Amino acid sequence: MTVQTPQPHTQPILPLSTLLLMATACGLCAGANYFNQPLLHSMAQSLQISDALASSTVTMAQVSYGLGLLFLVPLGDMLERRRLVLALMLLAACGMLASGISGLTGSFALLAGGTLMAGVFSVAAQVLVPMAATFAAPGASGRAVGLVMSGLLIGILASRSVAGILSELGGWSTVYWVGAACTALMAVLLSRALPRAAPTAPVSYGAVMQSLAVLVRQHPRLRSRALIGGLGFATVSVLFSTMALLLAGPQFRLSDMEIGLIGIAGIAGALMANVAGRMADKGLEQHTTLAGAVLLLLGWLALWLGGTSLWWFLAGMLVVDGALQALHISNQNVIYALAPEARSRINAVYMTTYFIGASIGSALGSWAWLGQGWTGTSIMGLVLGLATLAMVCRDRQLVHQKPSTR
Repeated sequence: MTVQTPQPHTQPILPLSTLLLMATACGLCAGANYFNQPLLHSMAQSLQISDALASSTVTMAQVSYGLGLLFLVPLGDMLERRRLVLALMLLAACGMLASGISGLTGSFALLAGGTLMAGVFSVAAQVLVPMAATFAAPGASGRAVGLVMSGLLIGILASRSVAGILSELGGWSTVYWVGAACTALMAVLLSRALPRAAPTAPVSYGAVMQSLAVLVRQHPRLRSRALIGGLGFATVSVLFSTMALLLAGPQFRLSDMEIGLIGIAGIAGALMANVAGRMADKGLEQHTTLAGAVLLLLGWLALWLGGTSLWWFLAGMLVVDGALQALHISNQNVIYALAPEARSRINAVYMTTYFIGASIGSALGSWAWLGQGWTGTSIMGLVLGLATLAMVCRDRQLVHQKPSTR
């Protein structure tokens, strides 16, 4: 049975302009964690460190973001969310500023500190997404979440290319200066646009954290949907952890800039988030989820052929990315209805699983590439795609089961 989100008559409804601001803010926050990926060699040369040490900033960004998801996002259910979002965004901007300053001082320690700080506090994006669902017009929460998530996904996909372009214009630290300024400005704009959002769980932090395990135990579909998201993101992470190796290799010999531009093409797939949101509002989450899982497999078949054809690669990348958005938005629409009073905590559980899946997928993709090249990578993508489809089938079985109350 679907639980409808309560919509008090006095509750404000977010206009499109505010949703667009939220989408932009999500893109800035999430994209900041990917600025460093195309700049590692330049960082190493500028700071006079090894490539391996420069590469460690990628892990720092991922781990710190994961910690923020687990320990900060649940605060959205116990604190006033507007203030929480603004505080997190300003702190994330300070982290980016520290990373920018490290380029002037030549301090890797400052870069590492800035990367960790920006990563932890950039989870402001994951407080904004449940807010979009809470303050959406009746029957339009799927579209609201889809729009905000489109901004987040576009930010992730575009961040690498923007970082590369700004690095060529003004050095590798330029993107951090620009990112800090834009994030701070967006916080100011949101301070005027966002409504006050009173806490839904005015209890202690310890009680909120303990309730995460309770939510996982009580809601089988939170478990199944979190696993669908984690496995789906793992499948796509196999692609993004190895595509540069394929495209820069002897088969295609593309430059870093050309590879970045191909990554931007994935933005078209992010538009699927809006379509999935509209499907969810029509009660078609199950059909959208099944379609996403099937498209993951078809996309990887195209990517397999893409080992020798750039056109097949582009087609496969677009299909796989669109499939992930279909899964992700459908997942969020389902889990937010499970316990509307605990959306931030539910989002913390889901997104932590989501990014754990991404880390595992990246590791498996690298392992498969080292062992069998692109063929091995494609097989790994298909295996994870089949695991995603199996979990989708399991979730469909849970639809007609009553949630546990233990």
